[in-house]
Amino acid sequence: MFQFVRNHVLPNWKSIIVVLAPLLLLPLPLSRMKEAECGYVILIMAIFWMTEALPLPVTSLIPVVALPLFGIMETSDVSTAYMKDTNMMFIGGLILALAIQFCNLHKRAALAVLLLVGAKPRWLLAGFMGTTAFLSMWISNTATTAMMVPIVDAVAAELYKEDDVEMVRSHSQSTVATNSGSVEELVPSESIETERQLAAVEKEKRRKVRAGIMISTSYSSVIGGTGSLIGSSPQLALKGIAQETFGATEMNFASWMAFTLPGMLINLLFTWIWLQVIFIGLWRKTDGGRDKEVIKVIRQKFKDLGPMTFHEIAVLVLFILCVALWFFRDPGFMPGWAQLFGNAEKVDDATAAMLIVVLLFIIPAKPSFRCQEEQPETDGGAHKPSPALLDWKYVQERLPWGVILLLGGGYALSDATKKSGLSNWIGVQLAGMVVLPPFLIMLVVCVITATITEVASNTAVANIFLPILADTAIAIRINPLYFMIPVTATCSYAFMLPVSTPPNAIAFSAAKMKPNEMMKAGWFIKLVCVFVICVTMETWGNVVFGSKHFPEWANVTAIASRT
Repeated sequence: MFQFVRNHVLPNWKSIIVVLAPLLLLPLPLSRMKEAECGYVILIMAIFWMTEALPLPVTSLIPVVALPLFGIMETSDVSTAYMKDTNMMFIGGLILALAIQFCNLHKRAALAVLLLVGAKPRWLLAGFMGTTAFLSMWISNTATTAMMVPIVDAVAAELYKEDDVEMVRSHSQSTVATNSGSVEELVPSESIETERQLAAVEKEKRRKVRAGIMISTSYSSVIGGTGSLIGSSPQLALKGIAQETFGATEMNFASWMAFTLPGMLINLLFTWIWLQVIFIGLWRKTDGGRDKEVIKVIRQKFKDLGPMTFHEIAVLVLFILCVALWFFRDPGFMPGWAQLFGNAEKVDDATAAMLIVVLLFIIPAKPSFRCQEEQPETDGGAHKPSPALLDWKYVQERLPWGVILLLGGGYALSDATKKSGLSNWIGVQLAGMVVLPPFLIMLVVCVITATITEVASNTAVANIFLPILADTAIAIRINPLYFMIPVTATCSYAFMLPVSTPPNAIAFSAAKMKPNEMMKAGWFIKLVCVFVICVTMETWGNVVFGSKHFPEWANVTAIASRT
């Protein structure tokens, strides 16, 4: 029996889940209730997302098939959910990030920061973490980590040369002279075994320092990704679901950053301290004696980039312009630029993102009006036109189309829960939770989310939990953002397993870490991040979002769901 399971069942477990999950849940649609039919679709997708029995983007396409067949939504309405304005903003942010990578502007920024922090391991750790966190606010966490890991590797190789270990042995040797004054032989002052042990201990210390700096790039990219509304896909899932469910809320690009940046900085500080405790030693002297060599390597890498080109300057200006347009569209403390056009309610962040994207393909990387430079010529003698700041082929090959489908699947499910009446049914069932303190509910849900996200896609977890939390908040008369924002951030807090996120896998493989080392480092960081985001929402969240008050926009939704 065991042999049969091992040879025939385990290799095909994904296929078994794909077949069994719909069959076991079949009693739900047989009830002929729209709420049950919608729940059937959601449960199947949740199982497939959690187990990855099907590729995540493929599972995200199930609503296009199931919802029209059950009569919950029309095919055209379901399809529209896959290209909402939030997804357009996401695509625009990704293309801008690719433009930054295309011209190597991200490398220049990273190396410039490292030159400022110096070569001490603990300050290198801080430099790498700060740089990675900032970049991951705008560039995908995976791309940021993949870019930083080779830089860490080069710096660590220079910080700890292999011949340094041999110095440990040479220091433990002495000479014995004969009566004639000549050196007869070298006699070890300690046994060879002791020398080997010392060398092994020193080598292990240096391996741990390298591993700590390496894994810090992954952790800080995850934490930094929560710092802006486009930093990670769960934030875009939240924006789309909240906008579809409630319409206009207090959450926008500016308010999100105002809320998350303090918590992000606190999380980075605790992570920096904890990684020193685990990998470097908080009070241990870490001077490898190669500070000048390390700075030399970083400076050489920076020098190899050459002077800043027009290409980089133009992309930097467009990046700053895009962030400014996002921030000042509707900042709350002053009139936004969208009001200049007289129809501010029709303008969203996707408009600014796509404006910048269009400019990226219009502005030349090497403009021909700079007459002082010779322009390249073709065989016929004519001047060769300058390429644009970004190449479409580069975008097409690197844009994560699967994540766009994943977000769209979540938006489709959010629409379906309202139109089927499932959201109203869930709200009635959860009304009894009003007796529990809201902070306790938030903390428990965040802990559950942080646990599940270690083994499931963070965007999939957000798509599953956020609509339910919206209904829960309405049922107990709490501002929905009070639950939804902390859970959205917690969806990204995957620190314990290499398979949790691509950044973890990249850093784990490059650092040659032991699995228990990552778990030992990750559990504490996870707890700190969950606690910080919950406390931040309880305190600072009330200032930014008015999270302690039940807003009018949620009240309208609650009335509509009961009618």
